[in-house]
Amino acid sequence: MAVVIALDAGTTGVRAIAFDPTGRVVDFRYREFTQHFPRPGWVEHDADEIWTAMVGVTAELMAAIASPVAAIGITDQRETVVAWDRRSGRPLHRAIVWQDRRGAARCDQLTADGHLPLVRRQSGLVLDPYFSASKIEWLLTEGGVAAGPNLALGTVDSWLLWKLTGGEVHATEPSNASRTMLYDITAHRWSPELCDLFGVPTEALPTVMASSGRFGVTSERSGLPPGIPISGIAGDQQAALFGQACFSPGATKNTYGTGSFVLMNVGSDCPEPVDGLLTTVAWSVPDPSAPGGVRTDYAFEGAIFSTGSAIQWLRDGLGIISSASEAGPLAASVPSTDDVYFVPAFTGLGSPWWDPYARGTLVGVTRGTTRAHLTRAVVEAMAFQTRDVVDAMSAHSGHPVTGLRADGGASAMDLLMQLQADQLGVPVRRPVVQETTALGAAYLAGLAEGVWSSTDDIAANWVLDAEFVPDPDRTEADAAHRRWLEAVARSRAWTT
Repeated sequence: MAVVIALDAGTTGVRAIAFDPTGRVVDFRYREFTQHFPRPGWVEHDADEIWTAMVGVTAELMAAIASPVAAIGITDQRETVVAWDRRSGRPLHRAIVWQDRRGAARCDQLTADGHLPLVRRQSGLVLDPYFSASKIEWLLTEGGVAAGPNLALGTVDSWLLWKLTGGEVHATEPSNASRTMLYDITAHRWSPELCDLFGVPTEALPTVMASSGRFGVTSERSGLPPGIPISGIAGDQQAALFGQACFSPGATKNTYGTGSFVLMNVGSDCPEPVDGLLTTVAWSVPDPSAPGGVRTDYAFEGAIFSTGSAIQWLRDGLGIISSASEAGPLAASVPSTDDVYFVPAFTGLGSPWWDPYARGTLVGVTRGTTRAHLTRAVVEAMAFQTRDVVDAMSAHSGHPVTGLRADGGASAMDLLMQLQADQLGVPVRRPVVQETTALGAAYLAGLAEGVWSSTDDIAANWVLDAEFVPDPDRTEADAAHRRWLEAVARSRAWTT
């Protein structure tokens, strides 16, 4: 039986996962790579190390499964930038990672100079060093990378594609391109105005192709068997939306990881920018009925900076728990927080506030507060932050959320899932297959190669693990959320 292999290039490691036609995991391999922190706020990766790790785990996986491979899909950490020489195939600088903040002052300057409306209108993003543009500008102005005919620039997906095809294909797709702050998400092209603003030569950027379609095939120079189609690419959060089969406008997922990313499918018409939310391309797929034979779907995205990292803080910073798995049972050991609220604004607040100056705040502590109350407050904060984002999406999308699909490590916590359902007032559904990011990349690739004939086939593969139904009485949930918003206001007032 043929499988589809997803290559998942994460922030701290790479995975190769084989999926069968039912969407189940056949086997996988994982390998970490080195994190480099040359200065405070700077984060870098060695792009060659990422490639070596990825080709290594993929070769190991193929040897272990001994099944024919119908296609390869790629998903990646988004926003991270690689610059390389087309002749030598060598990186010209370490990759600058999405977490890197070296472009903060530049983004502040551009905002002060009045460029935010242009950025919002064309890219759907906000002026923030989180995105790729200021990272590329730094490489070209301060990083020693020279523009020229042999310069290639791209996100990690385009680097992996270039290596897999033996240097034959320099391409990306719209979900990754839309995270660079250089792509016009309505004109479907690199923006001349944004590229000029950041001094980025468009000829060095990859060709933008549909998310589902054949990009190329593996080269004999790649270290993998030659001729395997590479037929699907998407950024990690958009891939998770696809893997969760959120194909209809209003369908919404949340990935509970170190941070959390809420994405809502808003359909094929690009919405106007909304304060506190990002507008991004979800994916582009073949559609004979669409203009040009390709349909592009858009998404609202809410980026929550700290959810799982707050659990890590309880473990590593305070020593309240010895492992992350203790958090759920400890939080569930008390019926409430006793009016304790924790705002995990360790590095500011993301959506819908976008306040980099907010700071972590703990309110309501008494002599009766225990480590269980504090742990429950941290867990409840995950649900409150998600509600804030979903409320904003519902208000501006015209698509009220009728259910939330959940994935990511913290979604295994039943208490959190029930709290989330109660806060949203809609069912929260957790699938059997939690590897939704890799699964989405596999689906995009397999869709192009006929493993799945349509998104209906893909949706039929989605299998429920558990459903959490909200309490029909909203009184307690709404009262708790009002108190949470008071705590948020205090966290945002800290520096003023």
